[in-house]
Parts: sequence; C-alpha cells; structure tokens
Amino acid sequence: MENSNQHFDVIISGGGLSGSLMALSLSKLTKADGSLLTIAIVEAQAFTQANTGSNKNSPQDTSLFDARVLALSHGSAKYLEKQGVWQYLKDDACAITTIDISDRGHFAKARLTAKEHKVNALGYVVDMALIGKAQLKTLAHSQAASKNVHWFSPDSIIDIIWQEQSPQQSHSETSKALAEQVKVSLSSGKTLSANLLLACDGVQSPVRELANIEVSCDDYQQVALIANVSTSKAHQHRAFERFTEFGPIAMLPLRSLKQADKGAIGVSRCSLVWTMTPAQAEEINQLNDAEFAVELERAFGSYLGEITHVGKRYSYPLVLLQAQQQTYHRMALLGNASHTIHPIAGQGFNLGLRDVAVMADLIAKALAAGQDIGHFSLLYNYQNNRAKDQQHVIELTDSLVTLFANELPPLVIGRNIGLQALNIIAPLKNSLVKKTMGY
Repeated sequence: MENSNQHFDVIISGGGLSGSLMALSLSKLTKADGSLLTIAIVEAQAFTQANTGSNKNSPQDTSLFDARVLALSHGSAKYLEKQGVWQYLKDDACAITTIDISDRGHFAKARLTAKEHKVNALGYVVDMALIGKAQLKTLAHSQAASKNVHWFSPDSIIDIIWQEQSPQQSHSETSKALAEQVKVSLSSGKTLSANLLLACDGVQSPVRELANIEVSCDDYQQVALIANVSTSKAHQHRAFERFTEFGPIAMLPLRSLKQADKGAIGVSRCSLVWTMTPAQAEEINQLNDAEFAVELERAFGSYLGEITHVGKRYSYPLVLLQAQQQTYHRMALLGNASHTIHPIAGQGFNLGLRDVAVMADLIAKALAAGQDIGHFSLLYNYQNNRAKDQQHVIELTDSLVTLFANELPPLVIGRNIGLQALNIIAPLKNSLVKKTMGY
C-alpha cells in the first residue's frame, strides 16, 4: 500500500492534454543534486492500466480525449517534436499548406501559403485523441527507466493547504521546508505535498476554485457544430475559413484514409467547425445527413465540390472564459483552467501549449540557477509572459467574431477591404501568419 503522505517537487492536477504534456516537459529536468524532478499527476478519470516495463502505473488509454480534431500551429508541432511526441503523430497529421479566407456573398478573399513563408506547412490537423495517446506513449517510454512521474488515478484534489511561515515560527530547517510547500488532500485520503502545484484540470478547474480565483465568462450566444465530412474534390492540404450570415465555417483538411478504410466514405476528408446561433444549431441538427449536406454546401460553396458523407455531429456552446489571475501562492493555471477561447482561429490548444512551454522553460532556468521552483519571482514571470500572449490571441479572435458577425454595410465594406489588403500588404500578412503559426 502506498504511503498516504508523499512529497514531490511538482504536483499536476489533471492528466489530459495539458497535464500529460506538462509532465513530459518536466520529466527529464534535474535538480542541483543531479536527481530528476519528482512529479505527481492527479487525474479524476480512471485509466486502463497497462504494464510498460516495470512501471505498471502508466496510463495507456485515451479516455481523457474527446473526438474533436485540433489544428496544431507550426510552433506547436515543433514543440511536440522537441518532446519526442511528433514521431508518433506525423503519419496521422495532415499538413495545412494553404489557408483560404472568404466572406460569403462578398468579393474579398485572402490566401496564406506555406511556400510564401518558406515552411513546409503552416500547421497540421490531427485527432485530439491521437495527440493524447502520443503524449502518454512518450511519457510511458520515458518512465520505463526513470520512474519519476507518479499517477494518482482515479483521484482528485479536494483541499489545498498553503504553508506559510509566520514571523513567530522558528527558522529551523524543518519550518523553512514546510513554508516552501503546498499540500493537497485527495479524495482517496492520501496527502501530497510539493514545491509547486500546476492546475491543468480544465474549464471547471477544481484547483482554481479551491484557490478562490475568480473568472470572467462571456457567452458568445453561439454554438460550434463539428463533424467530419467527405467531399467530392480533394482538399489538397487547403484549410478554409468561410464567413457566412450563419457564422464562420472552418473546413480543415484531414489525412487520406487507407484504401481498405475508404469504403463509401471517400478519399478526401475534412473536419468541419460551423459556428451558429443556438436556434440555428437546433434547427440544423434536426436535418438528416443528406439534408445537412445540402445546407452545408449552400453555406460553404463549391470549393470542395459535393459533400459526399457526413460523420457524427457534435455541438457545444461557445464562451470566453478568463481567470482573473494566472498564479497564486506556489500555484499556476495552465490551458483551459486559465482560458477558454472562441475556435474561430483554431488557437485554443496552441495557446495552452505555450502555457506549458513557458512554465517548463522557467522551471528549467530556476533549477539551473539553484532557485526554488515555486518562488514568487518564477510565478510573477509566468503571469506576465502569459497575460500578454493570451490577450493578443483573445483580441484577435474577439475582433474576428465581432467583425464578421455584423452585416452593417460599413463593417462589411471595411472587412472586405481588410481581406484584400492581406493579399497586398506584406507586413500585415506576415503578422497574421506569424500569429497563426504560433510565433
């Protein structure tokens, strides 16, 4: 039986995309004495446990990851490659070499190309479940030898005690060590302590709530309808952002199916993200697949020919959620625990990945300098870095939602001039592409 009181260097709440990547990013870092960081992952969902080498507590299933696909920016793909994850993803990822942007019923169009910016791809499209599986596989392989990452699953954090040293306390080594810890109680009855607690536990983050960090939540009064569809024309690695009176339609290219898997589905597949009002979503979801295909063709146009197959449809409401602060005493928020944004520019996961990358870099630098990884200065630097990036991305997505959801003539004229300007003014296009690529 495990000791009910255990100390780690880092506790990560949540083992999903952000949590498993955070653990992987920290798993090879060493302390001043040459030993590896010890990491605890507390995950509420149960895993199918598989025996990987001698580490029988490495989760191998994908129950944490839903059926959506993600658009990985160029920068995100590079980071996953650096962490050893990309080798398991590259055969399933579909490169985006061109992004076509248009406004239905209006003249303006813009095109962004990888070739113009001297890269092989602007980004990649891949199933969320495959990204999660690749991260867990890489982490499991790493742990077969080092065994410094420990999973507590199914389990959850139900209380947090922040240790702070009062002036009246003695300055003994014991009291100093306690003051440099955060302690968590788990639903299983176990107690864990660490120098740093990282909340990677999603939109409804229990850790964020326990720290009483407030959030602002703006309801867009929109729904994202998602499905995989097949088309009669090949996508040729093009992604489309098509603005319509219903809302923006994103068609993201998916990898071609193997010959044996094609059947009646066809070779050219795309992931559809169609934004609309809840009332429109309810009406459209009543349509059968053939009727839905006709409605989608009408809104999207003939860029990819006929919609030949429609996969299972999902809908979820769209909100902008922002935590009012990124950090607390020996604690930081990452990914959806910190921010949830509109999918209009496909930047949600990429923004969370940069949270992970920045935190990992700050911890690595603190360790190299022999500094406390939960110290205020590290958390202050994290907060400042992430606030700027998050604000830029949120301003971009918010402005696109507002601009293209409005049919007032002056705004219609203005946005079409803006789209045309993207094709003519190089600095404007370079700035947008740089942001799209995650740099």
